[in-house]
Amino acid sequence: MSVLVLILAVSAACCLGFGFVLQQNAAQQAPLSDFLSPRLLLDLMKVPRWLGGIGLMVAGMILGAIALGKGEISLVEPLLATNLLFAFALSRHQTKHKLSHQGATGLALLAGGVTMFIVAGQPRSGTAVDSPLRHWLIIGVMLGSALILTTYAKRSRLTWAPVLLALAAGLLYGVQDALTRVSGQRFGAGGLTDVLTGWQPYGVLVLGVTGLILVQSAFETAPLRMSLPALTAAQPLAGILCGVGFLGDQLRTDTGALAWEAAGLAAVVVGIVLLGLHPAMPRGMSKESTARDLQPH
Repeated sequence: MSVLVLILAVSAACCLGFGFVLQQNAAQQAPLSDFLSPRLLLDLMKVPRWLGGIGLMVAGMILGAIALGKGEISLVEPLLATNLLFAFALSRHQTKHKLSHQGATGLALLAGGVTMFIVAGQPRSGTAVDSPLRHWLIIGVMLGSALILTTYAKRSRLTWAPVLLALAAGLLYGVQDALTRVSGQRFGAGGLTDVLTGWQPYGVLVLGVTGLILVQSAFETAPLRMSLPALTAAQPLAGILCGVGFLGDQLRTDTGALAWEAAGLAAVVVGIVLLGLHPAMPRGMSKESTARDLQPH
């Protein structure tokens, strides 16, 4: 594993984790009439804390894109999932909660699961699949699943909506990471002209904006502990599926390796859930301050 890819991916996870906490602090104050509306982003642009969180997220996405350009998506995605470790650290600083056995177990499972998956799977590059049908089939399944989740979230509003929206956003971000890697490969092969003549960079932009609206709507309606674990778990799983499905990433497939890879991914998901449910994860600010904090200064 490249040390540079490791540093880039972990740095990206750090920026993303800190950025998500700041965004949720601000989004919790937004009016519920903005739910799943582009107006939500316009209102949040008036909140300095949210802008800071977005700045960190953009920095994380840039670092992640560079990591994806230099390493396999099946390697980078599990490392990006460690953003929850950094979100948890900032949340503990804000809430002053103790780590507890639950937090320590979650940290160990997440970090250990990522390590287990990478060591057992030994992700490496291969030959990308040329079949457009396979590309669109996998992408279609991801986008279709996200659409279904969003539809049910809109109906359920404040009950399961945050979890469903976060899952949908995670699927979109996983596909976005795959398209980011394809765009990087096109840039390396033919320069900027080759990138701009393909549909992938425009897909990255559309998925990014759509995912942002879904995430902020999830942050708006519930504590971070209900949304961030689902987002953090769905994104690497979708990214790995795209990487192995059509980008040519290869993992070890002998019985022992597959068992350890599955165990590693399971540990990652369980660790994410334990950390997400920890009392240290913030509940956000009260609605009483919404009107004041969303006014222009």
